[in-house]
This record gives sequence, structure tokens and C-alpha cells, in this order.
Amino acid sequence: MKNAQLLDKDADLKMLLHLSTWQEVETYLEQSRGIIIPIGSTEQHGPTGLIGTDAICAEAIAHGVGEATHALVAPTINVGMALHHTGFPGTISLRPSTMIQVVRDYITSLTKAGFTKFYFINGHGGNVATLRAAFAETYAYLEDVQISHASEVQCQVANWFMSKSVYKLAHELYGDEEGSHATPSEVAVTQYVYPEAIKEAPLSPQVNDKHGIYGATDFRRRYPDGRMGSNPALATPEHGKQFYDLAVKELSSGYLEFVSAE
Repeated sequence: MKNAQLLDKDADLKMLLHLSTWQEVETYLEQSRGIIIPIGSTEQHGPTGLIGTDAICAEAIAHGVGEATHALVAPTINVGMALHHTGFPGTISLRPSTMIQVVRDYITSLTKAGFTKFYFINGHGGNVATLRAAFAETYAYLEDVQISHASEVQCQVANWFMSKSVYKLAHELYGDEEGSHATPSEVAVTQYVYPEAIKEAPLSPQVNDKHGIYGATDFRRRYPDGRMGSNPALATPEHGKQFYDLAVKELSSGYLEFVSAE
């Protein structure tokens, strides 16, 4: 992350896997077997939402949780399962089967190093079902390849946007205009993280978000500007700071509970 308001430099260097040495990771493992993995998506978010919204939010919040809990944070999985958004330019998606393999390989590599508790901070609703399938596949795979501590491996997904405090504030601020995709709450977090990248564009009347989600062509037909019942014009960087703080606090408690449980 390039925004200094999220993490001070010293904390960033200490708690991010990609800015650590192998000796530092080895020392960390003497104290904790837990690691945070941010996962998001690279997909359209309407006329004013950044294509990287889901990854940006997950990464920023994961870095905040890592700082608060002294946990190591792995590199972000920026591309998720977003096939239904591929009717819009700029979207990049993994197939569910591909994403399962990516997640399995992340976990397997880290398990070999000694990690056993994997806390995925997720920014994209479309990832949830595939993540749960990936966890099941990974547990079986680790047993099959006979990694000595395979039975100790546990994975959990925490969807920041579904945190109780975040959900409550979103509906207090936006009511029904929160919608379910390209929401003002997630746009607000990106505005807080990247204030220099705030976008403005005219918005057509809101599109109902009650339709099911099928293929990319059907999604583009039902939701022509990419939004699902949302009004991202309501977002502000100040709101984003509120959502960020609430998510970090709630997910920090969730992470500590997860790593301390047997």
C-alpha cells in the first residue's frame, strides 16, 4: 500500500510477508502459526468504482488487522471469481476450478513452512463459495501428500463488508441505496485509501438488484452500468475511514479468536 495513513513504515516492513526475509518469517513462526491472506477481485464497479475495489479494500483492511494483531500478512490475491462481470472491459476473472488451485497452492506452500491458521480477509462476494470449496480441497490434499501437521491446518474466511458493525453503518448512512454491488460503502473505502483516484460520472437511475446472477451477457443486460441497486455518489473518504476503522476492529477480534482456538 502506498498510502501512509494506513500503516507507518516500520509496522509495514515488519508485518508484510513480501517485505520480510526468510529469517524473519522463521522467527515469526516461533511465536505464531497464523497468517492473514487478503483476497479480492479485479472487476468492474460501475461508472465511479475502481476496477480494483475488492482487492484494494481487502488489502487495506488486512494490513490494518495485521498491524493491530502483530500478524503476518501474505501478498494479496488480487484476481478472484468474477466471471459474471466479464461483459465489462477491464474485468479479469479466474474460473472457480483455477481459483481453487491458486488458494490450495498458497496454503500448501505456507503449510510446508509451518503455518497452520489461515485467515482470509475477503472483499468480493463472488469468492465465498469458491473459497469454501478450496478449503475442503486443500484439507484433503494436505492429508493425501502426508504433510506431518496437515491435521492442524484450519482456514477461515472473513468478509469485511459483512462485518456486523460495517453492515450497520452502511444501512444507517445509505439505507436501500447501499445496494449489493458497486456499493457506496466499498467505494468510500477506496476513496479513503486512494483519495487521488476518486472518480465522478453521471449515474443513471438505480437498477433493481433483485435479479439472480447468471452469465456475463445476462448480467450486463440486467445491470447495464454495472451497479446493483447502489448509489455510490453517496460515498465520501470520511465514510471510508469509518468503515475501515470498524472493519479493522471487528476482524482483529475475529483473527485473534481464530488463532487462539484449538
